[in-house]
Amino acid sequence: MSQSLPHPEQLTIPVPGGDLAVLRWPATVPGAPTVVAVHGITANGLAWFEVARRLAGRATLLAPDLRGRGASRAVSGPYGLARHADDVAALIAELGLGPTVVVGHSMGAWITALTAVRHPGLVSRVVLVDGAVSFPLPEGVREEDALAAVLGPALARLSMTFPDRAAYRAFWQQHPAFDADWSDEIDAYTQRDLVGVEPELRSSCVLEAVQTDGAQVLLDQDAAAAVHRLPCPGELLWAERGLLDEPQGLYDDKRIELAGLDPARVAVAPVPDTNHYSILWGRAGVEAVVQRLLGTGPAAG
Repeated sequence: MSQSLPHPEQLTIPVPGGDLAVLRWPATVPGAPTVVAVHGITANGLAWFEVARRLAGRATLLAPDLRGRGASRAVSGPYGLARHADDVAALIAELGLGPTVVVGHSMGAWITALTAVRHPGLVSRVVLVDGAVSFPLPEGVREEDALAAVLGPALARLSMTFPDRAAYRAFWQQHPAFDADWSDEIDAYTQRDLVGVEPELRSSCVLEAVQTDGAQVLLDQDAAAAVHRLPCPGELLWAERGLLDEPQGLYDDKRIELAGLDPARVAVAPVPDTNHYSILWGRAGVEAVVQRLLGTGPAAG
């Protein structure tokens, strides 16, 4: 039986345009480190629930809802990956954390790398989970088509309404990457995304934020360069399967090789038997992430 997961506290951190909501799972071990965890493009801070559980009090975990998402939906623009990186830095500075380990999943990995580059004094080490490594779009592929292909149903749902919470649950339960791992915690994570009133519930994600951020994941030169300019140690964990649990993930051995990562800056390791989502909450994925956060994992190569 899995260990019960304590409910996180919710803090707010002042940032330009409003107050950023931050979930906090406190450490129970004296002298434990603090980790800041950055979610993906249409996610929210509860995406880190299983990492929090497996940390089991060995670190304090702080997981913000990025501006334009979840309980930070009302934080105004401008959006963009650099803006999110500055928000993460504001969180670290406001709480007086000093150099901190930062972990990011998917788009959050690009933000994590940018935070380290833009605010090197605040970040001691980064863990990049299935993200942060960019590739140029193939010739003739339009930005909007590439964005739709990468985000798939996650982007489509932003224009949808749902008559009740059960309908939103059913929407996510049909997602092929979620089916095998569905749990009460995944349910809570997806339900945190809902705003509005029945029968017109909708995703909390602000469409402008997702479109702006998604375009920068694909095309922003500073975001693409960040993983190659890290001023601190970094590790990249990549999932072998994709966003829809398809065999081809975002990365593979060939793509990683072509990316030309400097092994002195970034250690790289695949995580077998994971897809883009289960790398955060499936057993194989979360164990790899937690080991890296605590500095107890095998050396990546």
